[in-house]
Amino acid sequence: MISKTKSEQYSESHRFFSNDRNAMFRPLNGKYREVTVTCMKLLYRRLYSSMADYGHALTREQLLEIFLEALARNPDWELDGDSDTDLQGPKSNRETALHLLNQLSDYGWLEIQVDEVNLSSRYHFTRAGRLFTQCFVELEGKNVRTRHRNTRNTRNALTAFASTHEVYDLLDAFEFSERIISDFTDVITELEERKRLLVHDMEVTQLIQRASDEFFEFMERRFQPDVAVRLSADSVEKHRDEIVILLGRIRRLPKANKVAAERKLRELLPDQVVENQSLLWFILEQIEQRVINACEIMLPALRESLRNFTRRADIIIRQMTFLASQRNHDVSSVCKALCHLDSPEQSRRLEVAAEIMSPLSITLQDPKQMQLREYRVVEPVNTLMEADVDVDEYDRRELFIQNALDQAFTLHDENSRKYLESQLREGQMITNDKLPITSARELLAAVNLVGLAATNTRSSEYQFEIHPTGNSVSTDYLTCTDQFTIRLSKKD
Repeated sequence: MISKTKSEQYSESHRFFSNDRNAMFRPLNGKYREVTVTCMKLLYRRLYSSMADYGHALTREQLLEIFLEALARNPDWELDGDSDTDLQGPKSNRETALHLLNQLSDYGWLEIQVDEVNLSSRYHFTRAGRLFTQCFVELEGKNVRTRHRNTRNTRNALTAFASTHEVYDLLDAFEFSERIISDFTDVITELEERKRLLVHDMEVTQLIQRASDEFFEFMERRFQPDVAVRLSADSVEKHRDEIVILLGRIRRLPKANKVAAERKLRELLPDQVVENQSLLWFILEQIEQRVINACEIMLPALRESLRNFTRRADIIIRQMTFLASQRNHDVSSVCKALCHLDSPEQSRRLEVAAEIMSPLSITLQDPKQMQLREYRVVEPVNTLMEADVDVDEYDRRELFIQNALDQAFTLHDENSRKYLESQLREGQMITNDKLPITSARELLAAVNLVGLAATNTRSSEYQFEIHPTGNSVSTDYLTCTDQFTIRLSKKD
């Protein structure tokens, strides 16, 4: 006898279609497949939801009552064109329920446990049957599931492991990180499916209203509580940096803690152990890679899928608006109907329409609503930029002198002004007692000539130098005044 190798034994033990599961999906291929799924969903809720009575197992009669309820909910459960060799001819609901119970038990969905004390049978799901039925229940979308919190749960589990070094926290983080990718895939698949339904419903005019109702229901009950949160408040990008920092912190743990965690992981996950490879490092790398893939691949794909879905919805809204606007504007149909009539009939119908439209409706205008609005002319704005004009040193000096004299005092006599400009322009010094005075204003200007020093801050290139000579002089108008000199120079 040839003994089987270890790898062959391992492959047989992990083979799905073996023993009782050779034809597991046969109940889902006959004409009773729809009612079979309904029976399994009702049984799942009876065993694992809030309706479950965990203190008592289901008996055969209780199970048949659940199946009879499923048959009552689906009066048209037979599918035309299909045949079932195990159940031919018209049967009662109880016989059909017995047939479904036997099929689910024979093909690996349900298992029977016999109580040896009272010789009664108890029914419950097999492990594979429970997992597959759970998928049918979740497809209805009635269960409350906060799928957008898996990124936050991954961060919290890593924080707990970094603090307490409890291996189960790391395994929780590993599981939550896997759900991040699967949840993105579920949402993208759901959006694509809804987009196909929208396109299909748009092809039939009668289904446009239903398609629009489903779109708004999705935006209110599905998008706002889940997808919108996933894209904003609980986005995977928001927690990515924190998760990467936590992973680095775990990698820098003391060697003793990492060895203990590695040993515990190998005890809990013997199937994942690979020779010459750290299981702890593998889990940390997988978590980091999943978060990176969620940020760089899945999140952009979700945004693109949502953009396509809203674009399709926008087409529906536009089409609904067009149909609503055409509902009361049937002029084209009236014209087409009149084209097929003879001239006397056309004239008669038009005269009837004219009599109906002939009464006048006179109303008074509200004076408050009648306002004259001023016509405003918008002046064009010239946005052209003029080129800078280079001014040489001679012109800059002359402009500074003129501005300084205008700011300090006003000289009305043209000759006196030209004298001061010429003297200062050439860099010569002038004294206050040599200024020509021909009027009272020029006398006041000469007395306040020292005010030129206040204009030094108006230029960054030139300045006035005013120095007292220490002498006292007399002029035609003043018996005694201090003498000082004035000269224009460049700043240092």
